[in-house]
Amino acid sequence: MPADSIRTDAAPGEIRLADYAPPAFLIDTVDLHFNLDEMATTVVARLMLRRNPAAPADAPLHLDGESLTLVRLTLNGSVLQPGDYHETSGGLAIPDMPAAGLLEIETRLSPKANTELSGLYVSGGNYFTQCEAQGFRRITYFPDRPDVMSRYTTTIVSTCPVMLSNGNPGPVTDLPDGRRSVTWTDPHPKPCYLFALVAGDLVSVTDSFVTRSGRQVALGIYVRRGDEDRCAHAMRSLKTSMTWDEEVFGLEYDLDVFNIAAVSDFNMGAMENKGLNVFNTKYVLARPETATDTDYQGIETVIAHEYFHNWTGNRVTCRDWFQLSLKEGLTVYRDQEFSADQGSRAVKRISDVRALRAAQFREDSGPLAHPVQPASYLAIDNFYTATIYNKGAEVIRMMATIIGRQAFRRGMDLYFARHDNNAVTIDDFARAMQDASGVDLEDFKLWYHQAGTPDVSVEDSYDPATKRYSLTIRQATRPTPGQPDKYPLVIPVAMGLLDGNGQEIATRLDGEPDTTPGTRVLLATRAENRFEFIDVASPPVPSLLRGFSAPVKLSGLTPDRLRFLAAHDTDPFVRWESGQQFAAAALLDMVATIQDGGEPTVDPALIEAMASTLEQEPAFAAEALALPGEATLADKMDVVDVDAIHTARDLVRQAIGRTLGDRLRALYDGFTDSGGYSIAGPAIGRRSLRNACLAYLVAAGDTAAVTLAKAQFDAGRNMTDVLAALGILSGVDCPERSEALATFYQAWRDDPLVLDKWFAIQALSPLPQTVQAVEWLKSHPDFDLRNPNRIRALVSSFAGNQVRFHDASGAGYRLYADTIIQLDPTNGQVAARMVSPLGQWRRFDAGRQRLMKAQLQRILDLPDLSRNTFEMASKSIA
Repeated sequence: MPADSIRTDAAPGEIRLADYAPPAFLIDTVDLHFNLDEMATTVVARLMLRRNPAAPADAPLHLDGESLTLVRLTLNGSVLQPGDYHETSGGLAIPDMPAAGLLEIETRLSPKANTELSGLYVSGGNYFTQCEAQGFRRITYFPDRPDVMSRYTTTIVSTCPVMLSNGNPGPVTDLPDGRRSVTWTDPHPKPCYLFALVAGDLVSVTDSFVTRSGRQVALGIYVRRGDEDRCAHAMRSLKTSMTWDEEVFGLEYDLDVFNIAAVSDFNMGAMENKGLNVFNTKYVLARPETATDTDYQGIETVIAHEYFHNWTGNRVTCRDWFQLSLKEGLTVYRDQEFSADQGSRAVKRISDVRALRAAQFREDSGPLAHPVQPASYLAIDNFYTATIYNKGAEVIRMMATIIGRQAFRRGMDLYFARHDNNAVTIDDFARAMQDASGVDLEDFKLWYHQAGTPDVSVEDSYDPATKRYSLTIRQATRPTPGQPDKYPLVIPVAMGLLDGNGQEIATRLDGEPDTTPGTRVLLATRAENRFEFIDVASPPVPSLLRGFSAPVKLSGLTPDRLRFLAAHDTDPFVRWESGQQFAAAALLDMVATIQDGGEPTVDPALIEAMASTLEQEPAFAAEALALPGEATLADKMDVVDVDAIHTARDLVRQAIGRTLGDRLRALYDGFTDSGGYSIAGPAIGRRSLRNACLAYLVAAGDTAAVTLAKAQFDAGRNMTDVLAALGILSGVDCPERSEALATFYQAWRDDPLVLDKWFAIQALSPLPQTVQAVEWLKSHPDFDLRNPNRIRALVSSFAGNQVRFHDASGAGYRLYADTIIQLDPTNGQVAARMVSPLGQWRRFDAGRQRLMKAQLQRILDLPDLSRNTFEMASKSIA
């Protein structure tokens, strides 16, 4: 991207990549001493500092600090007086520092009063920390930035039976006053955001792992008493991840212990602190009676993701927060590949693309669009986004596609060899890939700097006389905030050609000496690229973006071609995608008819296409049988008509259920589990298809199907089937619905994770009374505004209920904004992350636009609005 296309001015308080400067001081060692107390914890930090030769020689030492009481400050044994330092808006500055020295800082803080869940806080009587991105400054005064890497020693003093931190533990010492002390030593340098401490009345599930070099690693998962029987899957996932990373990337774990601690009050999913991962209980605890197949898969993925960070994030970390996707995008790519190797690669890829489109494509099309490497931010917590994670992973995947898998592995090896124990940049990673492969990636790196999702269209022709086939690929990206002008990207298009019988055609481009069998990769590098294939015996059908080789929106294929590809393509992703595109086009035609005041009819070809999917392997069939979601259809409209979309989709669901009822019922009956619960891929696929069949049977309006759903719920075989039945019943106004909801609540009211599902199912109900139900549930005794999981389960789930959140009265918007307003004073991070659904106002009709903007303005009018929420709301309304 040309330099003059990037903003150079800064908004007040804005942090810019262009302003990066190295830290004035480096800290070689950090010695921390914690005296834990819920109301008044004291922390003594001993920092061995030295002036950074890369920084100006007269630069003062700045220490970040927030919500701290300074007790004592000494330099080389001498107490500093108030005149020797001064407080700033965000910490302390010491102007006259020697070239090196020992700085000792004693602070006091209140973990119990910490409702932000950032820094050191108390949850359920236990102590936990969360330091990414900038929580360490809430523990002690420190240069809270990722390019200050230090070796940590941590001593914890408390009455707690369990006291954990980073690294390897020393012996526990009993103190005369009844307390206990333990010291943890981490031999690897790390930034402060990777610091962790956990202490409390926890119990552990233990195991061990022998690395490929023969070292034995002690593994521990620490949970609340009573949760020990729900950790087996997490432990299996951890050991599988450790083995996979050794086999696929040659990366071995590097400490004597690896611990995981689970907490229910957590702003994120999990955190990769060196040697001590802190997890949301959602991504640790599971047994068949309490967790669904999706929960099991989510646990496996997140356990792997955080473990993989040991190298991609911990051993090699980010120079600054603008490089966040260096660790997150790369590690998401790694966890996706891991999960694909554990089950169906095709189904996993479909699942990942669904998630990308649902979150990241929508982000790219709204006011919060930003590049994978943003140029600026107000609050870094707001940039833990789908663009940084999911699109960042797609950029890594494209890089691997362009240079080849073997070269990518060589590039990873070179990256670690060059940068182990260093804080580096995205450019450093790309340079390693370029040097290892010999492929010039300079133009490709525009993917990191340009926001937006490219629109890719295709046009083709065939000349029977010369047997030449011409394929033209065009690309364009729409303007995004701060980037009105867009430039062509390097887009890898994995493709093949099929003959009229669906057989692969070996391809040969004009000028190539030999043909290429199967899938090949074309690089579209300009606004328009034309590719000429020779020796093509008959008119082919192009199979494009195999495996979803680039995060783009593809158009230009006719309905007949889409149906053909859905039935015949050898690439499972294109087969699924073609069916989805065909279904979306049929549904949008019905939407247009409704908008024109006509009577919509269901295209029989769509029913036939759905019928053909029933013959596929169960896991794939379940994916193919699912209609494009209401939000997906909305993304294809210039002005969203939520009611017409909902009506059209309901009509198609009813038609499929009625027309294919006998076949759906036969499949349902044939896939009844005869043995025990299994999380093996085939078993998950059968359950998924069986529950998809049940949903269509109920959608058809058959009262017998409702009875069948209630029977499945009552049978209680496993949480997957119970929750599927409850979700189906929640969309039907019938006595069975209220009975099932009441039964579920009574059975699981004391299990927070399962009760979250009860809240979420009601928030997602399409029934007209859902807004009122969510309002009532917000005042329910079991709803807790202090718990991020419960907020996400009820209120964030409701925002995903397109037809009810966007109720024309504006009641859904008002309820949603009320929650943000109530939450912001105590947890600005979570409040800020909730804002984005209101920022989609531009895509709706004038009435809804006005109502959504009014709620954003209500939020902005709050006195003392948090920096996080202000940034999200102000960008959303602009």
